[in-house]
Amino acid sequence: MKTIRLILVSLSVVIFLGVNSAKISAKHTSETVVSDSLLMKFSLFWEAYKNKDYQFAYPHLWDVINNNPSGFIQYKPFRKMEDMILYFKDSTDASPEQIKMYVDTLLAMYDIALEKGAKNPEYFIIKKAYAIETMTDASVEEVVAAYEYALSNYPDAPSYYKDRLGIIYTENDDGANGYKEKALELYSSLAEQDPENDLWNQRMKSIAEDPEELASIMKKSWDLDPDNLGKAYAYAETCYNYQFYEQSLEPLKFLTEKAPDVINYWRKLASVYTKLEQNDNAINAYKTLIELEPNNRENYYNIAVIYQKLGQLSVARSYLQKASSASEEPWDLPLYVEAQLYEQAARDCGFEFEDKLVYQLAVDTYKKAAALNGPQLSYARERIRALENSVPQQEDYFFRNIKSGTVIKIEGKCYGWINRSITVP
Repeated sequence: MKTIRLILVSLSVVIFLGVNSAKISAKHTSETVVSDSLLMKFSLFWEAYKNKDYQFAYPHLWDVINNNPSGFIQYKPFRKMEDMILYFKDSTDASPEQIKMYVDTLLAMYDIALEKGAKNPEYFIIKKAYAIETMTDASVEEVVAAYEYALSNYPDAPSYYKDRLGIIYTENDDGANGYKEKALELYSSLAEQDPENDLWNQRMKSIAEDPEELASIMKKSWDLDPDNLGKAYAYAETCYNYQFYEQSLEPLKFLTEKAPDVINYWRKLASVYTKLEQNDNAINAYKTLIELEPNNRENYYNIAVIYQKLGQLSVARSYLQKASSASEEPWDLPLYVEAQLYEQAARDCGFEFEDKLVYQLAVDTYKKAAALNGPQLSYARERIRALENSVPQQEDYFFRNIKSGTVIKIEGKCYGWINRSITVP
C-alpha cells in the first residue's frame, strides 16, 4: 500500500509540475524564480492537502513558506497553513504543551505572512490579535495593544473584531485607563457606519451607569479634540440616545457644516429639530436630505407630517404625493395620512353636507390605502368604520335629488385647497 501511495503521489507531482511550473515561473522575475526543489515540495503539499492528509502536507508547506513563498502566493499558502495549524490544535488529541506549541506556531506564521507578502495582509493582522486574545494568557494590556494595532492598520475590519475590543474595553475599565471612553468612541463609530444596527447603541447604553455623566465624558473628549468628527458624532449619538436633544444640536450642527454631504448627519439633525419642534429648521434639514437622496421617500413623508402638524394641509398633501412617487414600490402610509388630512379638515370646519362630503373623500382615500394590503391596512379599516356616521347618508342624497354615480366636486370655504371630487355610492 505504501508503494502504491508513493507512486500516486509521484504521478500527481509530475502532473502538477507539468501544468503549473511554466505558469508560476512566467509570473516572476529572475529574483523570484521558483526553484525545482521548492516546486516539488509545494506539489507534494498540494496533493496531500487536497486529500486532507495534513500530517504529510504540513512540513512541505513549511519548507516553502520559510524559504521563498512568493512564487506561490496565488495559491494562498498562508491561509492553508493557518487551516492546518488550527486543525492540529482543535481536531486532534493534542496535549496542553502541544496546543501551546501550535498557538506559538500560528502567531509566528502570521508574522511570516506579513513579512513575506501575503495577499490581504490586514487579514493576518486582525487574526493575530484575535489569536492573542482567545488562545494565549496575554494580559489585557497586551490584547488591547494587539487589537488597537490591528485596527489602526485595518480600519475596515469586520465589526465582529471591533465589538470584541469594545467588550474588552468595557469589562476592564478601572476609571483611570480611559477604556470606557475608548469603548464609547468605538461604538459611536460603529453606529455612524452602520446606523440601522441598534446593537451599537445598546452597547453604549450598557456602558453608562449615569447618562448625564456619560454625555459629559463624551463632551469632554470632543472638547479636547474639537476638529475630530468621530468624537463629535460620539457625543451627538450619546446625547441623542438619552434624549438630550438640546445638547445634541451643537455637535450635529458642527458635523453638517464640516461634512455637508454625509446623509446620516443630516438625518440625525432633522430628527432632533423635529423632536424639539423647531419646525422650520426640521423642514430645511429634510429639504437638504432630499437634495442628497432625492429617491428616499421617507424625507418627503417626514416633511409632510410636519406641515400636517402646522395645519398647512395643502403643502402636506403635496409632499405626501411626492413620497408616493419617489419609489416605484407601493406605499400605503402616504395615502393613509392624506386621508387623515381630509378628516382633519372636515373636523375643523363643521358638519354640514359639504363637510360630510369631505369625510366621504377621507373614507375613499382610506379605502385606497387599505387596497394596498400594507402595514396600515387594519388602521385604515378602523377609520373607515369610525366614519360610517360622518359620511353622507342615503337621505342626504335623496333630499338633494342626487343620484348614485353622480360626481360631486368638493367645495366650500374650508376646502379650496382640496380640488377633489367624490362619486355618490
